[in-house]
Amino acid sequence: MIRKAKAVWKGTGRDGSGHLSSESGVLAETPYSFKTRFENEKGTNPEELIAAAHAGCFTMALAFGLQLAGFTPTELSTEAAVSLEPEGKGFKISKSALTLRAKVPNLDDAGFARIAGEAEKNCPVSKVLNAAITLDAKLI
Repeated sequence: MIRKAKAVWKGTGRDGSGHLSSESGVLAETPYSFKTRFENEKGTNPEELIAAAHAGCFTMALAFGLQLAGFTPTELSTEAAVSLEPEGKGFKISKSALTLRAKVPNLDDAGFARIAGEAEKNCPVSKVLNAAITLDAKLI
């Protein structure tokens, strides 16, 4: 399976701008620029998209892990916070912090922690990220 997205950029790094489009059409010429990445201008940025991908991938992997263990979650809510930090003359993504709050009937804390940890290690986006990944998972 191959999934595709396209970036188009015009101009310099600081003063230029671009847009992102995905094969599915969910992103359709979505604007991004220096200001959407390093300031708060409306639009998206690569780190936000990585965070969304990591949160979505992990949460789905957890749902499958819970199902395999015989549990049906009422709700799984995950936030991924991707950190972009200076490195030399550029930047690096140094970590992705996952914060999970879950409602899973009939599951104890130890079982939940084990299943959530396995999901974090086995989600394909976790595997591709070469960054420190942290997980704060709690049943609520």
